[in-house]
Amino acid sequence: MRLVIAAAFAMLLLAPASAGASSNARFGVQDDAWLMSGAGSLSQRIGTLQHLGVGLVRFTLRWDKIAPSRPANPPDPADPAYQWTSFDAVLQGLHAAGIPALVTLYGSPAWANGGHPANWLPTIAAIGDFAFAAAKRYPWVHMWTAWNEPDSRVFSVPVSPQLYVQRVLNPAYAGLHAASNANLVAGGVTGPRRPPGGMSPLAFMQGMHAARAHLDAYAQNPYPVTPGETPFRTKCSACDTLTMAVLPSIRTDVTRLFGAKPLWLTEYGYQTNPPDPILGVAPALQAQYLGAAALRVWEQPGVTVLIQFLVRDEPEVGGWQSGLLTAAGRPKLSYYAYPVPLAEVSRSGSNVTLWGQVRPGSGARPYALQRTVGGRWVAIGATQRTGASGSFRRVVALPPGARVRIWAPQLGEASPPLTLT
Repeated sequence: MRLVIAAAFAMLLLAPASAGASSNARFGVQDDAWLMSGAGSLSQRIGTLQHLGVGLVRFTLRWDKIAPSRPANPPDPADPAYQWTSFDAVLQGLHAAGIPALVTLYGSPAWANGGHPANWLPTIAAIGDFAFAAAKRYPWVHMWTAWNEPDSRVFSVPVSPQLYVQRVLNPAYAGLHAASNANLVAGGVTGPRRPPGGMSPLAFMQGMHAARAHLDAYAQNPYPVTPGETPFRTKCSACDTLTMAVLPSIRTDVTRLFGAKPLWLTEYGYQTNPPDPILGVAPALQAQYLGAAALRVWEQPGVTVLIQFLVRDEPEVGGWQSGLLTAAGRPKLSYYAYPVPLAEVSRSGSNVTLWGQVRPGSGARPYALQRTVGGRWVAIGATQRTGASGSFRRVVALPPGARVRIWAPQLGEASPPLTLT
């Protein structure tokens, strides 16, 4: 039965882009530091993910940390050189809670890269054996990515799509598929723009194609490149970027170069002001964009994963402040938007089309649309149920400026207000 379920799951994620929307896309989070050492116990942190309705967690396995010395028998996860313990708790805890993991293999040990730091690409194809061992260690994990943002020198030295394919992606792909036919491997995991000393994501993607990349999906981190960019619009008309605002173009490029492979959006988020006065947006806007990005993915065929980065802000302002929680652990408005995202699809006269989700739970879930009348929230019609995937689409008669929200009875919570245009 497990094999049947795994095969069905693989077929779902490998389904080619169709004329319909990505109504079965998986919405998840990534925050390795918070999961491994955040406030409270691991079970409490996983409980937070369950409350939010997180459907997938991206998590990094650090090759350099797990194999600081060279294993005598690299494909064997029981080789004494491997140090899995600090990663076991998270992956086993997620598995016990029924939350699937998307695991990223990253960081080469010094013995595999000529004595350099972990961001250097390995000089030998040893990551394939490590990938095989990891898949055997965690046999319930069937979604994988190879490296992170290899188009940037921050994460990859050298920046070379050919070497990335030869030394990382293709060996990892071979090792993971040798371990299980159910494993799906995404390549690329490229950043949104050309960084200093790096390559544009499109040029890197083209280089991967020329190097004969083996992959089951393409992964992109489509962050906005300016705070003024929305999930649907960018002011940059001739920029060499691959952000959420140009998602149809990313889908077209992936199909042209790799065929009808799924597109996984493996990191995405808006930083907030406070605490970041330069790159942040207002907390209410972060919450609104969370819903708009989910709608963007739901409408785009062939996009099957969207990962929110982070759960909790990093403590240094020079770090990343795109969390649902502040660095002190206080909920932002986006914390309440994540489990019940809401977005405006379109307007036709007095009618407005709304889209939303109730993420916690399974199957059809109850929800109520509410609007403000005389300073209080009142229901728009009777309580209804979402579709089987937790999503709904409603046409209601409301004027511009009306404020609406989703009330989720099983959560006892509502989404942040959305002001209609």
